[in-house]
Order: sequence, then C-alpha cells, then structure tokens
Amino acid sequence: MKISPRTVLKIARLYQLADDNTPVKALCRLKVQTDESHIVAEFILNKQHFAVLYGSIVDEESIDELWPDRPANAEILPNPLDSSCTETPFQGKFVIMLHIVPTKQRLDVHLSTVFDLSISRSLWQKYIKAGYVSVNQRVVTTPKFEVDETDEIAVKLPEQEQASTELPILYEDDDVMVVNKPSGLLTHAKGGLSTEPTVAEIIRPKTSFASDTDRPGIVHRLDRDTSGVLIIAKNPDAAAHLQRQFAQRTTKKTYLAATDGVPKLAAAKIDLPIGRNPSAPSTFRVDPNGKPAQTAYRVLAATDTRALIELKPTTGRTHQLRVHMAYLNTPILGDRVYGKPNASRLMLHAQKLEITLPSGERKTFEAATPEEFKQLFPEEL
Repeated sequence: MKISPRTVLKIARLYQLADDNTPVKALCRLKVQTDESHIVAEFILNKQHFAVLYGSIVDEESIDELWPDRPANAEILPNPLDSSCTETPFQGKFVIMLHIVPTKQRLDVHLSTVFDLSISRSLWQKYIKAGYVSVNQRVVTTPKFEVDETDEIAVKLPEQEQASTELPILYEDDDVMVVNKPSGLLTHAKGGLSTEPTVAEIIRPKTSFASDTDRPGIVHRLDRDTSGVLIIAKNPDAAAHLQRQFAQRTTKKTYLAATDGVPKLAAAKIDLPIGRNPSAPSTFRVDPNGKPAQTAYRVLAATDTRALIELKPTTGRTHQLRVHMAYLNTPILGDRVYGKPNASRLMLHAQKLEITLPSGERKTFEAATPEEFKQLFPEEL
C-alpha cells in the first residue's frame, strides 16, 4: 500500500484539521509506516502532532495490533461523518485519525534521548549555552527550555578539527592505555566546548570510564605544552585503581626539562607550597599559604646559559614544576607564562611513569626523548 502527502492532506481536510487553502507543504515531518494491509502516517500540522491509520481493515479494536508502538498520549478523534463509530470511510478504505498530545520535556533531555544518543546530556548543555541549537528558527541558550515533538529543532555543531598527529601508544591491555602525548595537544577540554582535538576525544571510543563527560578515560593530566607519558583508564574499576595511586602518591614520575639558566645547586629538593595567583587566577605561584609541593631535581648537563634537568615531583600540584623552576630563577625554556617564549615549545617532557597496573604488575613506562631536547643537548642525548 502507498499513501501520498496529498492524500494525507485530504484526510486532514475531512477531519477539518485543514481547509481548502492549506498547501501540501503545511504537512511537516511526514513519516509513513507501510504494511500489506494498512498504513500509519504521522505528521505535524499547525504545530499539532497527528497520526492517520489507513487501510481496508481499520477499526478501534485493531489499533493495538495495527500500530503496536502507538504513543500512550495518542487520542482518537471523532468520526466527522458519523459520531457513532470511530473509523471513517475514505476512497474505498477506512481511516482513523489520532491526535498525539504533546509531551513537554527539557531541551537538553530531548536532545540527549531523542536527537542524538551518542552525545551526553552534559555536552548537549554546553552546545545549547554556546548557541548551537535553535527551536522554531530561534536560537535557544537555556538547557531547561521546554520543547515537544511538534517543535522544529535545528542543531549546527562546530566542526571538530582533525588531529594533526597520531597519538603514539606505548602500552595497552584490557584495563589501561599508555600514550606519549605530543606537545601542544590538550589532555581534555577545559570545562567548556573545545573544537580542537584532545587526548580524551581521541581515546573516547576505547573507554567506558567517564564516557558522559568531556574527560573520558582521564585519571591525570599533562599541560597542553608538556609532552610524554600519560596513562588512561579503559573502565571505571581501572580508573579507581589508578586514581587511588595518584592520590596516595605511590606513583613515581620523572620529567626531563631544559631550563633558561643553570640552578646554583647541582641537585636539591624544592619544598615550597604552591597557591593560585590572585592577580592572575589561571596561574600559580609559591605561596606560604598554598598547598604543600615537593620536587627533587638533578642537573644532567649544563652550558653557560641553560641546563638539562631531571625532575621528580612527589606531589602533583598544577604547574608545579614550572612554578618551582621559575622560583629558582631558572624557568623552563619556552614557558610563556612563568618564563619567556624563547623556544619552539615548552621544554618539559614526562619521561617516565612507574605505576601498578590493575593486574597487580608494577611497570615503568618511558616516552622517548623529543627531538627538540636532542637539538639543545646533542652530546648528552
């Protein structure tokens, strides 16, 4: 069986839902389900949701059989020709018209449960607030804005930039993945929308941990411009196991840095608390009222103007290594925040990570020294 939009409109006119001047294009979102004996045609007309059952054997008693997934909020409209029966004769067959009463729900809920199941509700909220969603040709920036199935919802999401480099995998099993993060690549989005690639988005298909957030798989982070070893959890149990070790400081981290200047001592332990800088809230500084922070360092090589240094933090404060080295008047080369933009990149590399895997095995992962370091210290590296 077949039914044309023009026939659907004729039936709508029969039920006085449209008049002779109503054009076919007034039928919006026409959706037709066909069967050998009948047709179900859903449509929006004048911002109302309707459905037509059309066929040779159509009556009220057989609706559940003919349309088993009929919405619970579908109400049968009266026969416009004979109020004593439900089905209406039309062109040698019968029709039943139903009005589907709109069900209101939040815009973010609608988008995450109906529009695209692959995008989490929290991410939809960010898209809405950023102005990427419109309802009935008007941009809506409030996630709790209420919509129903009669509303015309349009989404224009930002195009995701393609990663300019592959993510080198150092190790992978059923629980974790260890990668060598390139300098310049974000670990995860910074709380808002990010149209650039991140480690989190690249590995999203491989993890079930925090999959409804913008930080899937992430249990620790490296600054954008820091390269090196990053371990990722592939499931919630693995994440809890790894996070516990970072919190209890049983992991051992080794970094390689090139500094602008040479420390006075060839080796030392820096024990200086770090706090947020109130005059520049996105940065940090040594602060007696800050959180404890300890970094052991050892000079591996030095010239008159720079040094190659091994850094071993025992705490994990934000920007810790960068702040501590800047405090010694030997900021890390290329540090645009705490030093000078005097290198092609931030010369900080997470070289090694020693950690116990969920399997119980203690392993040390190592990321090869970047070429930029070898160019500065060719004899030592």
